[in-house]
Amino acid sequence: MRRLIPLALPLTLAGLVLAGCAVTAQPAASPSASSLSAESSAESSVQSAAEVDTAIATAAAELLEANADGTVVNDDEWDIADAETVTLSGSTASSDSAGVRIDGSTVTITAAGVYRLTGTLDGQVVVSAPDDAQVVLVLDGATIESTSGAAIQVVTADDVAINLAAGSTNTVTAATSADADASAAIYADSDLTLSGSGALTVTDTGNDGISATDDLAIIGGTITVDAADDALRGKDSIVVDDGTLTLTAGGDALKSDQTDDATQGYVWIAGGTVTATSTDDGIDAQTDAVVTGGTVSIAAEGDGIHSEIALAIAGGDVTVSRSYEGLESADIRIAGGTTRVTSSDDGINASGSSTSAGGGMGGGGMQDTGETVTISAGTLIVDADGDGLDSNGSITMTGGDVTVYGPTAQNNGALDSNGGIDVSGGTLVAIGSSGMAESPDESSAQGWLAATVSGSAGSTVQITDASGSVIAEYTAQKTFATVVFSSSAITDGQTYTVTVDGTATSVTAGVAVAGGMGMGGGGRP
Repeated sequence: MRRLIPLALPLTLAGLVLAGCAVTAQPAASPSASSLSAESSAESSVQSAAEVDTAIATAAAELLEANADGTVVNDDEWDIADAETVTLSGSTASSDSAGVRIDGSTVTITAAGVYRLTGTLDGQVVVSAPDDAQVVLVLDGATIESTSGAAIQVVTADDVAINLAAGSTNTVTAATSADADASAAIYADSDLTLSGSGALTVTDTGNDGISATDDLAIIGGTITVDAADDALRGKDSIVVDDGTLTLTAGGDALKSDQTDDATQGYVWIAGGTVTATSTDDGIDAQTDAVVTGGTVSIAAEGDGIHSEIALAIAGGDVTVSRSYEGLESADIRIAGGTTRVTSSDDGINASGSSTSAGGGMGGGGMQDTGETVTISAGTLIVDADGDGLDSNGSITMTGGDVTVYGPTAQNNGALDSNGGIDVSGGTLVAIGSSGMAESPDESSAQGWLAATVSGSAGSTVQITDASGSVIAEYTAQKTFATVVFSSSAITDGQTYTVTVDGTATSVTAGVAVAGGMGMGGGGRP
């Protein structure tokens, strides 16, 4: 497993680009104090721009620096005026280009260049060009359907781009099998870039939708993929910088699974709009999963976003509306943007480090195995049936706004760690069950309170100080028995009142609830 080493980094991601391109992740603006939580009227701590930039740099840029540069073919690297036309005509095609060979229903591109494809083909388009060739396929009203293998297959080339012509609608359909040489409707044994402003619909009833054995970059287009297995697969990496993607997958929606190189196997979403529905994971990365911009919406039967080494959200808008576990990795970093997670098990689960005996359940009595959840900025809202924030190691919060609803089960906790919870900034509220309720550490620099109070979905939870001033107010999303709250407005040892639907309970800051699972010195007797 790759060990992440802190690097000296700039305060923005502007310097981090993909090789041979200008795909740059621009961090989303930090949300203002008034917009940090729709459910809360609490005053949230607002970090300076420099502090937010620093948090983003350490959370995301470090991961991107640790990964190999991806490859992309930008639109300014070729000229549509150089395009040679290939006219698709049912079971055959025609072209005057010396770089095009036509054999029945198979169209083979044999040389570097730009090729404009238009019409309908019941067959295959194959790229078999020199190993150093750059090939651009411009789809301009093209429909390609294959009943025997990939509809578009790159056998040999260096870099291949599929450009969607402005105003065009294009369709690629296939029924590939898992053991085929090319197991996707669009299959590239090379780097592959999708660009343009047109539309593309890809369907594969047998296996993957779009697959590249090297890097897969999407920098434009309106792309719809419906695949029996993975919708998008870039073995070395997947980078989405722009475009509108609608993905439906019988497997993972976005997957990078390179196991031979620890600097590859990552997924990076820097922009665009991604809507993914999957039977397995929404995003599955062998190494890192990073979101620095764009809008991501995921509904999964497996994990919302899963990575083996690290997962960072430093910008953009991420919604996991359905998942088994929402965000899962050994190292989870929230440093910007807005993230909403709904899960049938853990919402945020840090598990699976190289020293861990197993992932999943944390809790009292289990050793700290080194996993981390670090929250430094942004908004995080979790609605979990299992643990809300769960780490087999530690949980650290230095900023941001975190709201946890649930769980209702007594063998789970809204907060659950093996190595303790340290809070030194931001606003944290956890409204959940009482059986495994955990509080921040005694050594936390920021004050916190915990209360045994009960309510149900729709109940109003209000926190006031000794003078009666309202510090925070929340509307519960489900049945609960405890409330944990931390913000800069809480002073250790002072008395506060937690009121649920008019019923008031007095608590002392820094004292855990009876029977709680305070770890690492938290939850004082």
